[in-house]
Amino acid sequence: MGHEVQYILESKRLVWLVAVVFAVVIMFQYYEFPYGDVASSMFSMGRSQPSVGQTSQTNQTKASAESPKSSGNITIFNVSNHTTPVDTLGKGNNIGIEYSIPSNDSTTASPPPSSSASLTSPTIVNITVISPSTALDNSTSKPEVNASNLDPGVRKPATSENNPAMSAGESPVKQVPPVKAVHKRPIGDIVTLADMHDILSDNRASVRSMKPLWSSTVDQELLDAKQQIENAPVLNHNDRALYPPLYRNVSRFKRSYELMEKILKVYVYKEGEKPIFHQPQAVLSGIYASEGWFMKHMKENKHFVTNNPKQAHLFYLPFSSRMLEEKLYVTGSGSRDNLVQRLKDYVQLIAGRYDSWNRTGGSDHFLVACHDWATDETRKSMNSCIRALCNSDVGREHFELGKDVSLAETYVRSPQNPLRELGGKPPSQRSILAFFAGQMHGDVRPILLKHWENKDPDMKIFRKLPNSKGNKNYINYMKTSKYCICAKGYEVNSPRVVEAIFHECVPVIISDNFVPPFFEILNWEAFAVFVQEKDIPNLKNILLSISNRRYLVMQQRVKKVQQHFLWHVKPVKYDIFHMILHSVWYNRVFRVDPIN
Repeated sequence: MGHEVQYILESKRLVWLVAVVFAVVIMFQYYEFPYGDVASSMFSMGRSQPSVGQTSQTNQTKASAESPKSSGNITIFNVSNHTTPVDTLGKGNNIGIEYSIPSNDSTTASPPPSSSASLTSPTIVNITVISPSTALDNSTSKPEVNASNLDPGVRKPATSENNPAMSAGESPVKQVPPVKAVHKRPIGDIVTLADMHDILSDNRASVRSMKPLWSSTVDQELLDAKQQIENAPVLNHNDRALYPPLYRNVSRFKRSYELMEKILKVYVYKEGEKPIFHQPQAVLSGIYASEGWFMKHMKENKHFVTNNPKQAHLFYLPFSSRMLEEKLYVTGSGSRDNLVQRLKDYVQLIAGRYDSWNRTGGSDHFLVACHDWATDETRKSMNSCIRALCNSDVGREHFELGKDVSLAETYVRSPQNPLRELGGKPPSQRSILAFFAGQMHGDVRPILLKHWENKDPDMKIFRKLPNSKGNKNYINYMKTSKYCICAKGYEVNSPRVVEAIFHECVPVIISDNFVPPFFEILNWEAFAVFVQEKDIPNLKNILLSISNRRYLVMQQRVKKVQQHFLWHVKPVKYDIFHMILHSVWYNRVFRVDPIN
């Protein structure tokens, strides 16, 4: 009996000792490492949240799971390099021509694709977030808005009055430095089309937009669209609207376009003063017309535009890069700082009033700008956005394939009738082998004239032609030439690319590192000729090496692809307005980064 009592007492002491040790360990972890391990989850209920400004990877996870509390101090995330979903696009039928090292009588094959090393690698970024406190619902959760007179999704701008922590004159925006990639695929002096295909595939596989700070139903809609596009059924060849050889993957394009028409919603910001913002009428003619016509059609659109930011998949920044230059640039100053500042101020304005910018770091915002300077002007404050740019230089100007969109530069002569003079002579009546006329902008055109001006009767290469009513001389040359030379000017872009297609002339593009419009969709090699700048002396031999049969095929394809480069007074299916919007939509779909 005595032994049994002693055994029971020893057992109780052992149990109490184990319990005390366990309690001490738990309490030590709770007070010393509140968010460090599994033990913390046992006490998570009812505990205070991390303070504002805590910058750890854990905070990023919490910010992804909860919506930030409404606050006067707003953190802008200006992020452009991240990891992305895989989208291996087919390169289509490469039956067009790209020349690099020509011979005297025959066409040299395109250089082999470059290595597919990743352009960027994933990076971990410490981000300052506002302390989360509001739980998510099943659809969309966002900070509380205490401004009944604003549109849905708009909040009252932060000021020192409604935020005591903000000193007078302090900006309501905290600028977070952009993410810097640890590694980038090196880009050589010359990026061929084959290189561009590889870079695009690399970027699709390795670069994503910033992970949203809180979830929204639009994120899932984009992910569902991506899956449907990737698994698009093979297109029935009886579809007469789309000619398969013109596209990198016609089945994916058609499915993506259908989904865009079905679900895409765009919010157009109402902020911004005219004429830089919201005045497309000022830019409906001339070489910058693409940005004006797009703004006009976007603002007038009833199908895609929504007045509720919470429903939007994309957000349009409605400014004109041409009017920005015309109204703010001081001639002869050599400085564009005030232009850059105006765009930065605009971003701060919308970030202070809306939740949308901070939720995604601006990665679901887009702009459409055709001025040569726009690429550089938008690089700081708007680089995380999808930028539709005419100056699509993948080498020097840091145009990012897979995010940015190459905007077609169109010369509209008549805003009342943008299709005036459309078309050209049939192939049998095109007696001129090649035509170019233009001012001596840049360093490529003088070389072109040095070798071909007044050198050969088949090569009609001129400086700027004498003025004529309606520019008839220039247009007639394009209508009666087999090949139209599209030589770069000061920058890689030129309106001659679209002019050639407009007049059914096969474009010959001489502009190293130029990303042609709608590159992610169209198979440019099927209907255009690409000649490297160094091969200008051999230009005629290159063109003569193309058989007449091949020329006829390409010329017919130019006529078929023409529908994608036409402005209409009222937009029509597959026209240039819809193609620009689709490329923005397409790049957004394949860069979306879900929270889960």
